Amino acid sequence: MDPVITLRLNAGDVGRIRFALSPIWEAVTSVRALSNNTARSVHGPWLQKVRPTIEGPDLTLLRALIPPVGYIPDFITPAPPRRSTSLESGLAAIAATPPDLVVRELQKLYDENPHPLVPPLIAFPQRALSEITAALASYFRRAIEPDWRRMRSLLQEDLAYRLDELASGGIERLFRNLHPSVRFHGDLIEIDRPFCCDGEPQAGQGVLLVPCVFTWPAALPITGAPHVPTITYPPRGLGRLWEDRQDTTDSPLADLVGRTRAAIVSHLDLPMSTTHLAHQLGVSAPTLSVHLSILRNAGLVDSRRDGRAVLYHRTALGTQLLTAATPMANTA
Repeated sequence: MDPVITLRLNAGDVGRIRFALSPIWEAVTSVRALSNNTARSVHGPWLQKVRPTIEGPDLTLLRALIPPVGYIPDFITPAPPRRSTSLESGLAAIAATPPDLVVRELQKLYDENPHPLVPPLIAFPQRALSEITAALASYFRRAIEPDWRRMRSLLQEDLAYRLDELASGGIERLFRNLHPSVRFHGDLIEIDRPFCCDGEPQAGQGVLLVPCVFTWPAALPITGAPHVPTITYPPRGLGRLWEDRQDTTDSPLADLVGRTRAAIVSHLDLPMSTTHLAHQLGVSAPTLSVHLSILRNAGLVDSRRDGRAVLYHRTALGTQLLTAATPMANTA
């Protein structure tokens, strides 16, 4: 029988279940994805794009810290304090890790996966933190940042869905379809893992749920004190992330609503803010707002508020018209 990680929740923990997304988590798990994915996998298009230019001293260091399987030092995936955080705040949290915790977790890593780059990090933990944060920053900007806005839109869409599940059916409904390896019953969360983690979680910290693109296909837990118990899981709709968008230039949809509005409908397969969409399409925000208003009145797009931002997304009618355009265009 495969090992099972168990989180026992008290009343305080249940009231502290929360969600967050983290660019640091994406950077860390993407290093593992480089080792464990192929061109035929979900992340194949990303791998083909980044592999020609991805190698460098930063990735060499990160690969020593993030082996293809097994333990990853928990301090390099800090718990975001808010629902959405920046790369810089995550790097600052790593840099503030107590040196004794750095030594303890790096030693555990070395015991399981000895790598010649790790002992010098153990010997000089403060310098290790500087090197690790610099490597993560450099790697993120080369490997993740070009696609971060689109990834972030997918993660925000998943957060909205999960929060709606929680509001509609409580914690049992939330965990019912979070991930096949994660179960909730009574006061327990159980996570199937091919290996188990050491350490018991501290009661009263709640549970942090982090949708993470590159954790696919697994759900990855952090359970050992002093870290906040965390479960990362692949977001819904991951298969859409790397798909090429349909060219709507000469489509019947463009004839119907105009090329710019057809392009807007095509881009909104994932929720986007006006600023993000304007950047993608190269149009001004005021002009885009006019187009969005017309498309929303026509029922092709809709919007929802996410904190201070308003996110626009394609409706079922918009998707139907967009997908119907392809075969019609091919017969023209």
